[in-house]
Amino acid sequence: MKIAVLGFGTVGSGVYEISQNLKDIEVKKVLEKDLSKINIATDNYDEIINDREIELVVECMGGLHPAYEFIMKALQNKKHVVSANKAVIAKYLDEFLKAAQENGVEFRFEASVGGGIPCLAGIQKIRRVENVDKIYGIFNGTSNFILDNMYRFENEFFTTLKTAQELGYAEADPSADIDGYDVTNKVIISFALAYDGFIKNEFPCFTLRDITKEDVSYFRKKGYIAKYIGEAITSGNEYQASVMLNLFPTNALEGNVLSNYNMITVVSHTMGEVKFYGQGAGKLPTANAIIQDILDIITGVQFHKTSIAKKYSYSPNLLKHKYVLRFNEELKGNFEKIEKDRNNFYHFTSEISQAELIKLIKGKDCLVTKLSEVLA
Repeated sequence: MKIAVLGFGTVGSGVYEISQNLKDIEVKKVLEKDLSKINIATDNYDEIINDREIELVVECMGGLHPAYEFIMKALQNKKHVVSANKAVIAKYLDEFLKAAQENGVEFRFEASVGGGIPCLAGIQKIRRVENVDKIYGIFNGTSNFILDNMYRFENEFFTTLKTAQELGYAEADPSADIDGYDVTNKVIISFALAYDGFIKNEFPCFTLRDITKEDVSYFRKKGYIAKYIGEAITSGNEYQASVMLNLFPTNALEGNVLSNYNMITVVSHTMGEVKFYGQGAGKLPTANAIIQDILDIITGVQFHKTSIAKKYSYSPNLLKHKYVLRFNEELKGNFEKIEKDRNNFYHFTSEISQAELIKLIKGKDCLVTKLSEVLA
């Protein structure tokens, strides 16, 4: 199959590199402003769209625009599309799937969640047999690197963030990773495959910026390690989701995910907990996932047809959890206990809903962590 690659950055060049060793895939054109990067480069997208030999377009430009317009134009011109762009997929998945169906082509996006970890394919395989009960996990390698570094080397948050930026794990503007936008997008995409519905980012998302060296030290003394977790669960036509710090026992599997690795868990009745572990980003792991999608399109492999027809409404009262909230003063209220450590007051709640949590912390400067139900 002859394909075109949009963007010749880290992932795009990785797709080209892997394709050179495969007889079934030929990269005919690369959309790139710098025409000197590769001899098959073009800066005119119409050259790709009007080329009937090109049957598939790989979009790895990132961002919302012009990625959205390029994907739609390819689908409308009856070309398959494979994308690793979680931001544009999380926002426009419904439009992409509709356009693909109307034009008899495929839209695939394995690489958008977990990089090279085949977690979306895993979800689809489980869905062939049964429903998914819950999805949760460490979806972002940058945030995990920061928390792991803070825990193991007792560094401050912003010192560790600077290290992550120097190593290339974090962007100059790290907000997508440390404020939860990246994880939110991945939860939305995973939800679509797990529950056949398309949700929006209306669920709570708490930034990572508020955690300090003192917090990490206190949690360690209590036998916990903090991890940045995205999760989603449904009940009937309602769903609950969140992106926030979770406290795991230090000997739990999640507690021992080091550096920039991811661990995504899918829970179902007959399979129990299935954990997908590996590098959540990177040139060749992400490119590998894109290549896998292309080969599946070529050979007609489909584990569970993607459908987002089911409608869900967000409910902040679906489940109750225990939380540990850090304030700089002691609050009055119905807490199970309050512990003072240095100048911080850690408030342990009873089991409360997300609605009660939001009401409790509204207008207050605090760190929000959830006590994980995962056993060591």
